[in-house]
Amino acid sequence: MADDNFCGIANLRRFEHNAMATVYEVFVVHKDAVYAGQAAWAAFEEVDRLENNLSRFIENSDISRINSLAPGHSLQIGLPAFECLQISVEMSKQTKGAFDITFGSLHRGCDLLKLNEDDHTIELSAERIQIDLGAIGKGYAVDIIARILSEWGISAALISAGQSTILPIGKPEELPGWPVTMSDPSDYSRILAKIHIAGQALSASSQRKGPHIINPRTGNPAKGKTGAWATAGTAARADALSTAFMVMTAAQVRAFCKKHEETSAVIVLPVKKKDSANRILRYGNWGQSISWL
Repeated sequence: MADDNFCGIANLRRFEHNAMATVYEVFVVHKDAVYAGQAAWAAFEEVDRLENNLSRFIENSDISRINSLAPGHSLQIGLPAFECLQISVEMSKQTKGAFDITFGSLHRGCDLLKLNEDDHTIELSAERIQIDLGAIGKGYAVDIIARILSEWGISAALISAGQSTILPIGKPEELPGWPVTMSDPSDYSRILAKIHIAGQALSASSQRKGPHIINPRTGNPAKGKTGAWATAGTAARADALSTAFMVMTAAQVRAFCKKHEETSAVIVLPVKKKDSANRILRYGNWGQSISWL
């Protein structure tokens, strides 16, 4: 989603790191390239630590230990995993189950997770619950990167996870926001919109790589949309919502954005006729910072 207009930003430094099966990019505006690099790599080191705690594929990670937990037993986990679970439960409630990190389980539903904030413990209410943070973990990592960069005194940066979830810190002085693009999920060469993003995270989901987004209510691949975008106050929430919007009906997405004024959405509906353009539906307040093409 990064725009070619980045080349005109003064003192822009770019850093990247592979983790969580994606590429994290950090664009930092800073006169001191060395200092900017130190800040970025401090953040990337934290992403590596997060992966060791949040991946279900890593033995003895917090998520792997939860997935081996018997019902009725309590397990203490680290703060990152606990916060991801808290956000997941919150987003599941807000989307009425369209977002669900337990979708691959025998028994499904975030209401089966009992979280105790006092000591960061979790207890499961049913057997064989399997948690997968794939739809929120990358966004959470982006939020952590933003926190660390801010602690280093970075006042203007853009963080991206796989170019599908982005979060700005401040903005370049000469621009109203960070210039990014929204591309057609069916044809990345077709630009749908250009936006100057500031103050909110933006996340995109699509089925371009195959039917990997599952409707947790049915257990089957989500159908009826080729892509969805969502804005939110944090990257983790935007990440979760773009996934949920692939599952929810257009009417449900519209109602969600009306109820949650901080959220805007774009969904792309395929049409049946050959060579016809996809139908673009927009909800929420995108403001004056976006140019639809």
